[in-house]
Amino acid sequence: AVVSTQSMGEETFVAFSKFGDTKSTGKELDNKKFSKLCKETGIMGKLVTSTDVDIIFSKYKPKGGRTITVKEFGVILDELSAKRFPKKSAEDAKVAMRDLITGKAPGTKGTTKVSKKGATERLTDKTKYTGTHKERFDADGKGKGIEGREDVIEDDGYVVGYTNKGTYDEDHNKE
Repeated sequence: AVVSTQSMGEETFVAFSKFGDTKSTGKELDNKKFSKLCKETGIMGKLVTSTDVDIIFSKYKPKGGRTITVKEFGVILDELSAKRFPKKSAEDAKVAMRDLITGKAPGTKGTTKVSKKGATERLTDKTKYTGTHKERFDADGKGKGIEGREDVIEDDGYVVGYTNKGTYDEDHNKE
């Protein structure tokens, strides 16, 4: 079976070329994104190392260029397929390689997570806030938004922060 390098895996190529770059057209892939593609689709492993991927990328990129196109991507995959699937025939290896990358999209595995160690945990714990900072959060620890940042003046005759509002009548009318 003859495999078309353009149709199978082209959507993967476009997805990885546009990943993290809002200005990308999806027609070119640089070495960093090609390495990410190889890692996340399973091309890179025991048989195909990051060095192999870098060397083959440099071999097929245009002289003086930094990116490859879909056409060069297909040729690179064909060459890597023999190394990735050494026990299969050349055609079976190409099909297996296309199956490996088809429909894959870039992920954000291993990205930076919010630190909760040492001082960070202590400083971001809303239950320990005091004074005006405490007023910015409700009982559940959720922020109040603008209500928690602006002073809303109540015209009820009591000073701001007085906790026993409305208890005067209860205390003084005991006849």
